[in-house]
Amino acid sequence: MRYRVVLEESEEGFSVWVPGLPGCASQGATEEEALTNIADAVREYMEVAVEQPTPRHLR
Repeated sequence: MRYRVVLEESEEGFSVWVPGLPGCASQGATEEEALTNIADAVREYMEVAVEQPTPRHLR
C-alpha cells in the first residue's frame, strides 16, 4: 500500500506524519532521514494494527 505523507521543515530538522494513520509520525535531521524513519514507522504501525482485533462496531 502507499500512504500520503506530510513533510514539514522545522528548526530541528524535518517532521513527517501520515494523515491516514492516526498517530503515525516521525522526524529526522534531513528530509531523507525523516522519510526513511516514517517508512519504518508505517511498517511498525501496520504490524501492531494486524495484531489488534477489529472492534465489533467496525466489522
